[in-house]
Amino acid sequence: MWILETTDGDAPGLTFRISSGIRTMGRAVRADFVIEATMVSRLHCRLTALPTGELEVEDLDSTNGTYVNDQRIQRAVLANGDRLRVGRIELTCSQQASLAPQEGVR
Repeated sequence: MWILETTDGDAPGLTFRISSGIRTMGRAVRADFVIEATMVSRLHCRLTALPTGELEVEDLDSTNGTYVNDQRIQRAVLANGDRLRVGRIELTCSQQASLAPQEGVR
């Protein structure tokens, strides 16, 4: 599972979790992860949890761009500790190991 969270700035305390599938991030109510902040586009970027356990981010032609570790990207695979920035909002990305249930344990 991936956790994206803010620590300070314009939107402290935001936390988003993604363990599978595709999620969108932006200002629009239809976005899966809503960030109500200036400089964030309605549908700013797409996050895809890959079968390999990696998390991919893709900019959705946002006005102000999507950044990973201060570099503007169109598409990138995130690593543990990376900083994802949409508008003025910076999220720290961390990966938590999934705990698979052990056989025979109830």
